[in-house]
Amino acid sequence: MNRKIKKTLKLILPIALGVFLVWYLYISTTPDQRTEILQYIKEANPYWVALSIFIGVLSHVSRAIRWNYLLEPLGYTPRTTNNVLIILTAYLTNLGVPRSGEILRATALTTYENVPFEKGIGTIVTERIVDLIMLFIIILIALLLQTELIMEFIDEMGLGIISGAVVLIVGILGLFVSIWLIRKSTSKIAIKIKLFLRSLLEGILSIFRMKKKWPFIFHTLFIWGAYIGMFWVIKFTVLETVDLSFGAMLVAFVGGAFAMATTNGGFLAFPIAVSKSLEIFGVSVVSGNAFGWIMWIAQTLMVVVFGAISFLLLPLLNRNR
Repeated sequence: MNRKIKKTLKLILPIALGVFLVWYLYISTTPDQRTEILQYIKEANPYWVALSIFIGVLSHVSRAIRWNYLLEPLGYTPRTTNNVLIILTAYLTNLGVPRSGEILRATALTTYENVPFEKGIGTIVTERIVDLIMLFIIILIALLLQTELIMEFIDEMGLGIISGAVVLIVGILGLFVSIWLIRKSTSKIAIKIKLFLRSLLEGILSIFRMKKKWPFIFHTLFIWGAYIGMFWVIKFTVLETVDLSFGAMLVAFVGGAFAMATTNGGFLAFPIAVSKSLEIFGVSVVSGNAFGWIMWIAQTLMVVVFGAISFLLLPLLNRNR
């Protein structure tokens, strides 16, 4: 496929999804419900919103520190201040063009810290692998904490335990067969997949060879704990979500995380995904949407404000470089 077409699709598809979700949100709520959602947002306690933003900023500082643990074995020790500013600027960029922030991070690191682009991008890829593993772990924990509810949902859908087990087994077998076919294939696509999987494995194993692997693991846990924490405190802004359990909030967090990955900054997808997740636990459409919007506004406000400040400060603090 032509590169220009790929770039165009990457830009248009998230926007198209956002437009579809605007339409979906409109038809799935009544005028009274939309008014009520806006009222919830206006009346949200600013203390909890500010606390959520503060926890989010801490996660980015921790990410900046963790980044140096990957760069040190390569012979580079950028200033933590620069790392923080680069990361916040990258998140701001991602709001406009998905995944453009990763390129900006590596480029800015080259500009201000003289780290070769390919080495910088390599550490960013490793970070993403680690974050993906953490997301899978959180999904597993959410499933374990809400097993009974999930089984009830499966039964309501007309699928018994045996049927569910058969689907799972077929899925696992399909995965192994796919891996076997890729290993045996010599096609260009198979070779690309093999190289990609090999680089993923090398990236993961490199973590265990670093000198400061335990601080790295600590900051990884802190980052994801902060993500959950900034999500958790928002529940106190909506009356109907105040008493929700940790497991319920974790399921909603996972729903929101997937939404963030599919659109530019989770625009519209995030509130809807969170609302649908909370509906499983008996939360009304109005309260679920209000929670999702308050959380999304808090996150976006943090990225826009601190990202813009970082964008201005980064060249000023490095004007001699």
